[in-house]
Amino acid sequence: MVKEQNLDQAAYYFREALYVDPCFADAANNLGTVYFKLKRWDLAMQQYEKAIQCRPDFLNAYFNRANTSYELKEYYRTLEDLNRVIQVKPDTAIAWFIQGLAYTKIRDFPAALNAFKQAVRLDGNKVEYIVNQATVKYYMKDLEAATLGLQGAAKLDPREPNIYNTLALIEIEKKNLSKAMELVDKALTLSPDHPYFLNNRGYVYLLQNKLDNAEADINQSIGMDPYNGWAYRNKGIYYLMKEDYTSAERLLTQAEKMDSFIDKIYYYLGMAYFKNGKTFLACRSFRESEKRGDKMVTADLIQRCNK
Repeated sequence: MVKEQNLDQAAYYFREALYVDPCFADAANNLGTVYFKLKRWDLAMQQYEKAIQCRPDFLNAYFNRANTSYELKEYYRTLEDLNRVIQVKPDTAIAWFIQGLAYTKIRDFPAALNAFKQAVRLDGNKVEYIVNQATVKYYMKDLEAATLGLQGAAKLDPREPNIYNTLALIEIEKKNLSKAMELVDKALTLSPDHPYFLNNRGYVYLLQNKLDNAEADINQSIGMDPYNGWAYRNKGIYYLMKEDYTSAERLLTQAEKMDSFIDKIYYYLGMAYFKNGKTFLACRSFRESEKRGDKMVTADLIQRCNK
């Protein structure tokens, strides 16, 4: 509460400064940062744009606008602003890191990997950079390299929970569900009630057909972070397994709208459409799933779609 009151007071002073000088770029940038910390992304964006309009070479405002557009899921705009920052200051590790996150969101994994490599090269002691680099390798199905990277990160900071969460995802890919559960439990021991880790444990429970446990974890995850599309995907899978196909379609459609780059979303959405007798929509989703390399659509489903 004290922190929020301090931010509100800071916002008041920056607004007063802008009242005196409407094109005071530093005040606009700082006001944007206050709004950013309050998670009022739209208001933050307005102020960063004002700062840039008043001072077109204001590099810090471009970087701040990139962070804000990332939060607003405007990833291409994020990349545009970061490219401007990197052109002027190519040794800014955090700019490369955010660029890697944005490329990951749009599934341009080679570009993401290059960005994370640059961030690690500039600041190899940031475990967060190494973990994200390894995560992209996991997405690229280079499981051995991803594991080696995470093991290296664990030597730097063995108490970083994201290491074990990502290792759990690798074990899921290898179908070692017991090991995956052990690792995600370790992540939750280090960071209790983390919504992403809870969601991933729920996914392991789904794969183990422990549906009650899965539902409890996924619901708790959504309750703590209602903006994570992956959790809605997993709840959609839960309803598929419960043969409640109407609810499955609703949840999976919501997940896809929240983040169309969620792993295997189009396969599961296709299954929901298929079970609800919506063959055209199902086949369209299956084609997108195949295009993304999910390798989950069966030969029988492909044959039905080709009729």
